[in-house]
Order: sequence, then C-alpha cells, then structure tokens
Amino acid sequence: MSVKPTIVLVHGFWGGAAHWAKVIVELSRKGYTDLHAVELPLTSLAEDAERTKKMVLQQEGPVLLVGHSYGGAVITEAGNQPNVVGLVYIAAFAPDAGESPGGITQEHLPVAAPNLVPDSDGFLWIKPDKFHESFCQDLTEDEGLVMAVTQKAPLASTFGNTISVPAWKNKPSWYQISSEDRMIAPENEKRMSARLGANKVITLAASHASLASKPVEVAALIDEAANATTK
Repeated sequence: MSVKPTIVLVHGFWGGAAHWAKVIVELSRKGYTDLHAVELPLTSLAEDAERTKKMVLQQEGPVLLVGHSYGGAVITEAGNQPNVVGLVYIAAFAPDAGESPGGITQEHLPVAAPNLVPDSDGFLWIKPDKFHESFCQDLTEDEGLVMAVTQKAPLASTFGNTISVPAWKNKPSWYQISSEDRMIAPENEKRMSARLGANKVITLAASHASLASKPVEVAALIDEAANATTK
C-alpha cells in the first residue's frame, strides 16, 4: 500500500503559519489529512531550522517540506532529516552553502526594499501602510490590512544567517516563481530555481503571497510533489 508523505508547511518572514490557510484548505480537499504548519520564532536560522526539525521528527513516516519565502532557507537547512523525501519552494529562498537570504537579496534588490524599517529592538518590519503593495498586491485591501496588522517581524540579523549543508543537493525539489514578486526579486527566484535541478519549476503571475493569492495552483504543485515521492 502506497503511503503519501506528511506535508509540513513552513512560513517566511512577516507572517505566521496562518499564511498557509488557503493552501491547507485546498490540500484537505485533495484528501490530505496529515498536514502540519510550523510556527517559527524568526529569531535565527538555527532556531527556526531546529523548530522545523523537531516537527519533522515527530512524524512517523515520510515528510514533504514546503517553504515560503524565508521558509525556503529553513527547509534547505532542516531538510537533511532522513525521513524528508522532498522539498517544495514557494516564491522562496533556496540558498547554497555559505549563502544567506540577505546576501541573495543584495544581488537584485526587490522593489519593496525601501518599505522595510527596523525598530529599536532589532526587528525588521514592513511599513504597515506599504504592506499591501509590497507583499500581497494581488489580494484584496482587506486581506492586505489583516496581514499588515498581524505581520510577524524577524530579527534583522536572521537575514545574514548562512546555510551549512543545503538539503536540495540531496533531496528532490520543486519550485514556484512569482513573476510579480516585490519582496524577493523574480531574477533571484529564477537563478535559485535553475540551479536546484528541480523536478519541476512553475511561474505564476503572482505577488510574493502566492500561497494566498494562487492557492489552487500552489496546492497542485505540492500535490504533484507528494505523489512523486509516494512510496
């Protein structure tokens, strides 16, 4: 009897596990019942990867890791666990060894870079009045407002944390590019996806928040990856 992998969803900067809400519903409609969404502290890559590893290790069978945005760096670092069978990147960082999200960002600055502001505690925020146009311009203004008010800021230092052993060199991968992304330059997404040797790369005419604006397409890619890794 074939066993589909457990799906573990990993969010990025400026959001939490609930950013996956629409994708979770779509995956549930496809018959997935073993779904988990990690809530990251966003305090360092090491701590975020450790939180993800702990959730992976709680699962009895194979696990498919799915990362959005900075969550891609997290699954790259955490995905070497023996029960991880694949990696899915959703408008995400997929760094190589020694690379950091911040270093990759500097290669092609995203459109919304000027809309990031640090606070006195070292956390980096998207200006609330700029959140909708920066992060999720293809969602409604109401949805953008909720995301802006509930945004979860990372410690700015996390941007500089580097990958040790990238899991995508040892695990099959899938990648979704957002062609209208204002938080990670599409040029960077294209470069990262090209070097993965991914099983499949798709491009959606979507904002950075493709997981919320294109949940049907994102869930379909995750489903395809899950089926490809089913044993």
